[in-house]
Amino acid sequence: MHKQAPLILVEVGGVGYEVQVPMTTLFQLPALGAEVSLVTHFVVREDAQLLYGFVEEADRSLFRQLIKVSGVGPKLALTILSGMDARSFARCVQRDDVSSLVALPGVGKKTAERLLVEMRDKLNDWLVRQDAGDGEAEPGVALTPYTDIVADAEGALVTLGYKPQEASRMVAAVNDDSVVESEELIRRALKATVRA
Repeated sequence: MHKQAPLILVEVGGVGYEVQVPMTTLFQLPALGAEVSLVTHFVVREDAQLLYGFVEEADRSLFRQLIKVSGVGPKLALTILSGMDARSFARCVQRDDVSSLVALPGVGKKTAERLLVEMRDKLNDWLVRQDAGDGEAEPGVALTPYTDIVADAEGALVTLGYKPQEASRMVAAVNDDSVVESEELIRRALKATVRA
């Protein structure tokens, strides 16, 4: 395997494949020469055949939904996924957070607004797969509990006097998969602020 963002070279059975990956995937890849497993999306154009790779099924699913949005091609979809993973994007959509999307390179205000409107209806199409674990969609499984925890924590910090963007940054800085209650996120965010 060879890495040079956004391209990586993956050898499969003696054949090297160039795979374009978002930065969120690149950071999760093992050391050079190690075995890697990716879920991919293959695009055939008149002038090229392109392979896009992702560590997480949820990221590939989101990528596929993004490229269906008018004005969003694979390059912009990779840029979006380089700046945030599927969970972060879900939070942006659920909170109508235009400013986080506009902060990404190449995403203007109109594009961000279009993404929020068009992706709101498609949220469950790619969210259910993320919690299913094996990549198969399971009816009724969604990220609602997780995103509610984050939203509750951010809301509490806003109530305490922090600005919404600041509260979002504070929670994102201390959040990991081990957190199951909003109270824990709030404690961690406040402790981190005191230490800083």
